[in-house]
Amino acid sequence: MGFSLTKFFSPKDKVFYGLFEEVSNNGAIMAEKLYALVSEPDYKVRSTMIKPIEDLEHASDELTHKIFLELGRNFITPFDREDIHYLASSLDDIADFIYASAKKIKLYHVNPSDEGIHKLSELICESTKEVRKAVLELRDMKNIRRITDALVKINSIENQADDISDLFIERLFSMEPDAKEIIKKREIYQVLEDVTDKCEDAANVIESIIIKYS
Repeated sequence: MGFSLTKFFSPKDKVFYGLFEEVSNNGAIMAEKLYALVSEPDYKVRSTMIKPIEDLEHASDELTHKIFLELGRNFITPFDREDIHYLASSLDDIADFIYASAKKIKLYHVNPSDEGIHKLSELICESTKEVRKAVLELRDMKNIRRITDALVKINSIENQADDISDLFIERLFSMEPDAKEIIKKREIYQVLEDVTDKCEDAANVIESIIIKYS
């Protein structure tokens, strides 16, 4: 039987892909749960809806830790170690900021029926789904067009989120008489918009990967 050096050095278990897919899937599920939370008018019910989001955030932290552990163990990796680190961090950031958004809505006792909060939450759902779609295609990179289409959508969504955040912050200052409400809602708009920024960060890392390896 011939000895294949390439086979010997090829990773037998493409563990990184599975971990990335789990983290990106968690982000998309968290986004759906965040949207359900902002659609719930009852504060007490909303309070119970934070825990599943928190659990998923903790699960994503553990998965990210596993990625870093695997990075230390594996001599051969599917793409640059630096890119693996950046992608893991950016996907984890998405989960962190979704959870931060949910916590602030609860902490500030803000009624999330606000139109700006709803629109931004919708965009987060769309963006995290596109991130998940792009991550799933990294495993074999056979459909680069599908990845690039997802990345374009993520960038477009981030631009929309910027515009919506600016619009509703402007409305707050012109229409909201309560200074405390202005401060609270402005902070929530900003942390929600930050989620779309983090999705764009992940998209930028994925774009770098496909340029190098496609």
